[in-house]
Amino acid sequence: MTASDARPEPLRALFCIGINQNFFNLPKTEIGPVWVAFSGMLSAMAAMPGVDVIGNMDDDSHVVGPSAGWPWTCYVMADVDTQETVKAVCNLFRTTMVDDDHALWTYAHIEARMGRALTIRDDVEIAK
Repeated sequence: MTASDARPEPLRALFCIGINQNFFNLPKTEIGPVWVAFSGMLSAMAAMPGVDVIGNMDDDSHVVGPSAGWPWTCYVMADVDTQETVKAVCNLFRTTMVDDDHALWTYAHIEARMGRALTIRDDVEIAK
């Protein structure tokens, strides 16, 4: 295999998701459609070409109320093929509809962090 045949290492992406005040302003009887849309968004994310979801973590037991930054309400970690795919995942908040008038971003927001899996590089000498 030549260097040009090698698959590039995937980006490790951490999607940080916060719930907006708009969600908490809803009567309890009206939050169901938001959760259905949120679940649909997570399924769409996992089904996207170039996305391999490693796992997720929800912290709504320790973060009660809106989260506009750290600590976030929910995190999804995934290996992703390109930055464009990371952007497409974030765009799901614009395109996933809760009802005829509101997209998911009315009730939640997302930020992504990109890096690489933590490994010891080949150029680092390891003492024996």
